[in-house]
Amino acid sequence: MKKVFQLTDPKKHADRVLEAIKHDIRKYAKREKRKDLADPETTYWNLDCKIGATAEEAEDINYKELLKALESIQATGATQVYIEIMAKAVPKPLKPIEEETGEEEAAEGTQIQETPIQEAPAEDRLHGEPAD
Repeated sequence: MKKVFQLTDPKKHADRVLEAIKHDIRKYAKREKRKDLADPETTYWNLDCKIGATAEEAEDINYKELLKALESIQATGATQVYIEIMAKAVPKPLKPIEEETGEEEAAEGTQIQETPIQEAPAEDRLHGEPAD
C-alpha cells in the first residue's frame, strides 16, 4: 500500500481523521497477514514500512512504531502524510539446538510425582457419616 492520507477534513474532527487512518493501516496489515504462505512452518509475513510528510521525505520504520510516528507527524501540523506498507515473506529465525536440550533436561528434573488419593469406604460416603 502506497498512499497519501489527508490529515485534515473540514467536516471531521482531527482526532477522528487520525483514528480513521490508523484503522485503514491496521485493516491492511491484517489482510496481508491472512494471505497464504508457501511454507508457514518456516516463514512469516513481515511488513516493511515508510512514513513521512511526502514520498521523498519518507523514512523506513518498524511496523510497531508506525502509529506513533503518524501521531508525531500530525503534531507537527502537517496536512498530509505519506505511508507505504509492503508485506514480504521472511524466514523464521531458527532456535538453537542447545536451548531445546536444556528445556528437556529441566522438564525431567521438575516432574511431579503423583500420590494415590485415599477414598473413604463406600458405606461411609453413602450415609454421610465420618469414619472412626
